[in-house]
Amino acid sequence: MPYALFSKEAKLSKTYPGEADVWKVAQKSGLVVDVVSEQTRAEPRAILDHDYEIRFCQAEPHEDPARNKAEAEREAQTEVQFETGLRLAS
Repeated sequence: MPYALFSKEAKLSKTYPGEADVWKVAQKSGLVVDVVSEQTRAEPRAILDHDYEIRFCQAEPHEDPARNKAEAEREAQTEVQFETGLRLAS
């Protein structure tokens, strides 16, 4: 079941195979904030900032949600390797 990130009716992200995949993209983009409820005072929970929401949607005809997920995972892995390399070089 494909999902994407929306603001009102505007689709802001590529389509991904699952809701958790979109959460990862939103987190990486800085769109997820931690909040603490006054009622529960439990540990912070992650929510989407502003009017963003993750919703079920149909993939565009040219879009492959599984490929989008694989690309996002490759990009994340490349960033980790790059950041690790920068720390080692310092």
